[in-house]
This record gives sequence, C-alpha cells and structure tokens, in this order.
Amino acid sequence: MIPRPTPRVHGADEQTAVPVDILRWVALAEHVLQGERAPDDTEMAVVFVDRDTIADLNVRYLGGTGPTDVLAFPLEEEIPVGRVPDQGGRGPGSSSEPPEPPLAIGDVIVCPDVARVQAEERGIDLDDEIALLVVHGTLHLFGYDHAEPDEAARMHQRERDLLESFAAGTPPRPPGKRVVP
Repeated sequence: MIPRPTPRVHGADEQTAVPVDILRWVALAEHVLQGERAPDDTEMAVVFVDRDTIADLNVRYLGGTGPTDVLAFPLEEEIPVGRVPDQGGRGPGSSSEPPEPPLAIGDVIVCPDVARVQAEERGIDLDDEIALLVVHGTLHLFGYDHAEPDEAARMHQRERDLLESFAAGTPPRPPGKRVVP
C-alpha cells in the first residue's frame, strides 16, 4: 500500500534571542491542519523571526507599528476540506496523470522574543504562549478571525480544543465537534 501524504509543515528558526523547539511547533501546526481537515497535500510554513523582522513585516504588510507576536499570511481564499476516507481514492483504473502540486496555504510568522515578554506579563510558561501563537496563526490561514465578538469566541474555543488535544496526544476533533462534559 502506498502511504498517504499528510499535511506538511515547513519550519524555520531565523532568530537567536529565544531557543525554540522547531519539531514540536511543526507537529503542533500539523495537528491544526489535521483538525481543520486540510487536504492531504497541504503545505505551510512556521517561521520564527526576531523583533526587527516581525516589526518590518507588520509595518509593510499590515500597516501596524512595531513588533507583534504572530502574523499570518494566507495564500488561499478558501481551503477545501480534505477527502473523507470512504470517498475512495487512487486505485486500479485511476488516472496516470501526475498529481497536482501541493496546496500551499500560507505562512505563520512568530516572534519568540515578543512571546517571551507576553508570557512573563501573563504569568504563563513560554512554551504555552508559543503554542497558542502557532495555533492562532495557523487558524488565521483557515479564515478564522477575531474582529467581532462572536468570531473571537469561535476562534478562542477552537484554539483551546486544539491545544488540549495536542497536549493530551489525542487526534484533533473536526471543527464544531466539541465534546461537552
């Protein structure tokens, strides 16, 4: 059997102020992609940068001022939902055409130095802050927003669900499939 591709996250650490565990954050972003039912050929990047770099990106692309914690740069307006296992797939008689190129959905840029300051201000562990930023930025690639109160509540709940399932080592639930205790 040919293994199915899984969503692929590329990680890069382009800063030196704060040590980061790239493999952990790549795994977390892949967890979000799986939870959001991204197509198997989805690709994205999580890049950790310094204060100057994120400040420059914030000014140039968002009209912001100074450094921020996380930026998301979506490349797709709408990301299709991935194949459900019982919908079939490649097999005898399938097309011999080469597969489509991967679906690049965008980049999430995180500044660990800003995250460190925020974690100290909030009295939480730096890894918890970075985890939230990775999930937050990745959800923005899927169109989640927090401009309106109802959107913010939906996004924050989804962040909590994904962070909890990742920490527990359990598969992420699809959006809207919250288990009520």
